[in-house]
Amino acid sequence: MSTVVISQPMYFPWVGLFEQWRLADDFVFFDDVQFARGFINRVQYKTPTGSSWLTVPLRQHSRDARICDLECSEEGGWRDKHLRSLALSLAGTPYLQDAMGLAESVLLRRELSFCDLLIEGMQAVAGYFDLLEGKRLHRSSQLEVPGRKSELIQGLVSRLGGDRYVTGMGALNYLDHEACERGGIEVCYMDYRKREYPQKFAPFTPYVTVLDLVANCGRDGRHVIESDVTPWRAVMAERDRA
Repeated sequence: MSTVVISQPMYFPWVGLFEQWRLADDFVFFDDVQFARGFINRVQYKTPTGSSWLTVPLRQHSRDARICDLECSEEGGWRDKHLRSLALSLAGTPYLQDAMGLAESVLLRRELSFCDLLIEGMQAVAGYFDLLEGKRLHRSSQLEVPGRKSELIQGLVSRLGGDRYVTGMGALNYLDHEACERGGIEVCYMDYRKREYPQKFAPFTPYVTVLDLVANCGRDGRHVIESDVTPWRAVMAERDRA
């Protein structure tokens, strides 16, 4: 079985994204789709009073701009601000330097485009947790597969020779599961365990940047990245019972 995961590149995203990555044989950065506000250019981090946001500012762009076409704005010194915020948030954690090293390895490289910054950050974390070996990484903008929504997803998976597609619950709203099945693709949804690990500030939340896991657990945090999947028919049946 060959598993394909397709995800928009994100800014040092939460642990769940790397749980998808762990399951992939082929990981596709979905970079040629329209940028939409959400978690692409921003991520939560912990503070003494709750979670706050780190947001990568973008240059002015059209409403239909693709992720791969965007550029970071360099006004306001946001890179230094993000590094200071992370350093303060994670101060005193046992693996602070590991987390800051990963952040600096991307944020200090001003030559990176916005999309490259996101992808390089995700790859740096994946490498830290030994999640790169055996993975084939792609950008959808380079695969040039036509179609929209479910048709596009099925086309990308087929283009890579995959027979299993793993995704998050958001795809329930648009994926044609039976068409994928007819095309020889098994669709599975993530069953996030959201396993707790020591965090500097209570209460625990799994939805902050993966750099929080790095800072608190180091490479042993790899053991937190362990969620599995549920076949789409079981997910649909559970939804109907709810």
